[in-house]
Amino acid sequence: MKSNLSEPDADREVLITRSFDAPRELVWKAWTELEHLKQWHAPRGCEIHFERFDFREGGGFLSCVRNPAFGECWCVAAYLEVVEPERIVYSMALADAEGNLIGSMAAGHGSEWPAETTLTVTFTEENGKTVMSLHQTVSEELAKRTGAYPSWLDMLDRLAGQLEEGS
Repeated sequence: MKSNLSEPDADREVLITRSFDAPRELVWKAWTELEHLKQWHAPRGCEIHFERFDFREGGGFLSCVRNPAFGECWCVAAYLEVVEPERIVYSMALADAEGNLIGSMAAGHGSEWPAETTLTVTFTEENGKTVMSLHQTVSEELAKRTGAYPSWLDMLDRLAGQLEEGS
């Protein structure tokens, strides 16, 4: 498990590349099957709840991360592109518990956070390992300042642990 993180640049968008010692099909399942997502898709110390989950192009999810220190953060997502087992593209926005879009201030975040971001996750296999790249359309500097960036790093560490266990 290793990270290939670039030097910060306030104008860049988030780009995280990780290598997992697991076949691409297993990493794909970890991103696309609800029972796997529930195990790693929230930072340590937090819980994730999926109110809705429909993994397919045109589908989406409504999830809530419960953080004991900061409360609940609801997000609604729409899957824009699904190319098994190579690529997932989805939009994600802050929402209320019913899935209605809300502004970042109403969600308890700073006003700088965008109303919606797009995530592109790609998976390539190299010598039995999987290289995953995550790209999110938000300033890396803002993502680091708000905690989104370190949350991704923590979640990907949790994912690596799940993959090592073979689940």
